[in-house]
Amino acid sequence: MLTLLFLTLFQKGQDPSQEPGWWKEAVFYEVFVRSFYDSDGDGIGDFRGLIQKLDYLNDGDPNTDSDLGVDALWLMPIMDSPSYHGYDMTDAFNTNPQYGSLADYQALMTAAHQHGIAIVIDLMLNHISSQHPWFTEAAANPDSPYRNWFLWSKTDPGYYGPWGEPVWHEKNGQYFYGIFWSGMPDLNYNNPEVTQKMYEVSRFWLKEMGADGFRLDAVRHLIEAGEEQAGSPATHAWLKEYQAFIKSVDANGLTLGEIWDDTDEVVPYVKSGELDLAFEFALAESMLKAVMTGDPLGFKDQVDRILQVYPAGTFATFLTNHDQNRVMSQLRGDIVKAKSAASLLLTLPGTPFIYYGEELGMKGVKPDEDIRTPMQWSAADHAGFSSGKPWRDPKPDYSKVNWLAQKDDPDSLWNHYRRLIQVRKAHPALRTGTLNWLKTDQPKVVAFERKLGEERIWVVCSLIPQPQTVQLSGTGPVGSHPVQSLLDPESRSELSVNPDGEWHYELNLVPGTPQILKISQK
Repeated sequence: MLTLLFLTLFQKGQDPSQEPGWWKEAVFYEVFVRSFYDSDGDGIGDFRGLIQKLDYLNDGDPNTDSDLGVDALWLMPIMDSPSYHGYDMTDAFNTNPQYGSLADYQALMTAAHQHGIAIVIDLMLNHISSQHPWFTEAAANPDSPYRNWFLWSKTDPGYYGPWGEPVWHEKNGQYFYGIFWSGMPDLNYNNPEVTQKMYEVSRFWLKEMGADGFRLDAVRHLIEAGEEQAGSPATHAWLKEYQAFIKSVDANGLTLGEIWDDTDEVVPYVKSGELDLAFEFALAESMLKAVMTGDPLGFKDQVDRILQVYPAGTFATFLTNHDQNRVMSQLRGDIVKAKSAASLLLTLPGTPFIYYGEELGMKGVKPDEDIRTPMQWSAADHAGFSSGKPWRDPKPDYSKVNWLAQKDDPDSLWNHYRRLIQVRKAHPALRTGTLNWLKTDQPKVVAFERKLGEERIWVVCSLIPQPQTVQLSGTGPVGSHPVQSLLDPESRSELSVNPDGEWHYELNLVPGTPQILKISQK
């Protein structure tokens, strides 16, 4: 069985980023380096710590299945910055020294590729830190060559941002524009010098540092047109040229955009060739709502919508990320619902992203620091994250909610994620196949077929906390077809299609555990 599981595009030990469009079939894992693992006891996670934990993510050995099995990492900001989160960089050509040196980062890249893991890094094109030398010089001297790298006004223009926030900030008697806050002045992409500098930054990380692509932060805010501060025509035009530049540097380099908006606003970024992938926020919201309420109708409508409007392989799926309350907190600690959410995420079309610790059921609600707390490795001091006092205390439940407590428990949330990832990677239909809904007699069941070529896979997931029996029905080729469970390979049955081409199939559903069935032709 193990041999079959790993006969996929992403075999362990092979760098997936060498394949064109590699992201379309990958499973990603979002990492906050500061909180993942501390190698030197200073309480801050670092590159060397992440290297030590690569075996947890993907051990690179095709003869084992005890690792999580992800193909790629998205690293939250790693560039030099005065803040804990790093989204306000002060040096775009250097790493945060708390995480390690450029050499340490390169060692991570080498080790990750040897494990069969690609790495995409956060890139902040929209803004920098107010402590960056470019801005401090521009603010201090109106005649500075950097002055026009930012947007200035002699008076306060008086309008506010998309969330009602002040966007014009006083400095030395004039006002500069910063959509997020005064500590993050926006770059002025009306100035071609800024574009060329950020091209230089991008080339540096792709070619010299070996990154496999970028997650582009806040890309819809790049170029403002007065009070039009999101999705301006100039932003779309700039991104299209930037995409062409990235592909000229690395044809396989990924551009992944954060456009936190409704689906109709997101699609143009990928449909017109500005980005390779964009996060599907509306789908994430509908997925969690379906799991929380037991009502799949809104979720199914959203799936239909995205499959209709997105070009194939251009949207990224997720449950929550570093800006949102964690899944387990939203689900109020309900592990059955957490398993159902994971089941949907890892069987749907799209490129799935898992936020670190989500696979363990880590909790966290805002402020942001509390949804980015240290990874809970064990019940040891500081959750096994550090030998010193962590930069932020782990959640109090770490003595029970941790990887060491779950890795040998077949019913744990971690093992649920691990098995789902294995099945997804082993079956092309689950990665890039079409989706069609199956008819069911139960309203609180999600049932669909993924199909690619001759491979047909059914996914049936209950959204209620009690066991239930569901009957599926449909039409197909007349005859008897073998049915095999992909989560329980010993479980086999037959699908009988009558002479009229009709079939009915009954399933017993366990809360939180989907039925994933392969339908074969005799």
